[in-house]
Amino acid sequence: MTTALAPTLTMADRCDRCGAQAFIRARLTGGSELLFCAHHGREHLDKLRSIAEEVIDESERLHVSTAPEPQEV
Repeated sequence: MTTALAPTLTMADRCDRCGAQAFIRARLTGGSELLFCAHHGREHLDKLRSIAEEVIDESERLHVSTAPEPQEV
């Protein structure tokens, strides 16, 4: 499994299963790809690993805080 350093999936990428924002991309032989939200990606991850040439999992982005750091006074 491959984890990208910089995000490659955008808000426009949608889960093939439910239409939610995709965080997992599986590139298959022949150039096709499957996109999954974190929920469905976790559900199918074992199978994806066995059939995909590359799996990019960006679901860790769900746990990154975007709140600004508190300023010292």
